[in-house]
Amino acid sequence: GIDFSGTVVESKSNSFVRGDKVLATGYGLGEKWFGGYSRFARVKADWLVSLPDKLDLMQAMAIGTAGFTAMLAVIELEKKGLTADKNSILVTGAGGGLGSIAVAILSKLGYNVSVSSGRPELKNYLVNLGAKEFVDRDSLDRDSNLIESSSWKAAIDTVGGKTLATVISQISPNGSVAVCGNAGGNSLQTNVLPFLLRGVSLLGIDSVNCNLDLRKVAWQKLSDILDSDTIESFTRIISLSNLIEESKKILEGKVNGR
Repeated sequence: GIDFSGTVVESKSNSFVRGDKVLATGYGLGEKWFGGYSRFARVKADWLVSLPDKLDLMQAMAIGTAGFTAMLAVIELEKKGLTADKNSILVTGAGGGLGSIAVAILSKLGYNVSVSSGRPELKNYLVNLGAKEFVDRDSLDRDSNLIESSSWKAAIDTVGGKTLATVISQISPNGSVAVCGNAGGNSLQTNVLPFLLRGVSLLGIDSVNCNLDLRKVAWQKLSDILDSDTIESFTRIISLSNLIEESKKILEGKVNGR
């Protein structure tokens, strides 16, 4: 339960009153503190973001930490000058929750989105989210050369490991990679040439401790970009009694979207 949405039933803060609809992500919820798998949660007021007008409580959690992190990645890439043009942006691990929502966001913003996944059966699913090109995982999950042909203006990487190293070697001059996952491992064996010869930037995305102002900006952008049909397309609702079994499937890479 690393995130939750709900209605305030009691507040000792001037920031919120009974009846306000709110959401929370990060800060160790579900890890250091009791999280969202409960009927009630008591948290610090400055951990909460008011629910954007265009989202309901369920939609907010369909987006959740995964979508929030994806939005932070897009924000950071655009700060580095990324614009929606003919240059491709790559999303690795695109079948997962973060990857799926990143594809949807980028497509809605007009980007030319390429996707990488180890599950070719998800191609139609990703195309429906807005992907233009499907890249087999094996072409990236390998030992990379020191520097390779420029293929992407930017990337959102949810995998890490060899995949991230290969992606770095293929980024165009002055491009960037937003790093927000480690599904393929925590290690990164790369070299300095992409950074020295092409000015590549590596952007770490921290969705756990980012400041409240940025949280508000990201959630407002999410509510403006993702319509209800898009959210429904990457979401499946399960019962709490099925949680453990579904969690095992996630760890085995057998679940797509949210």
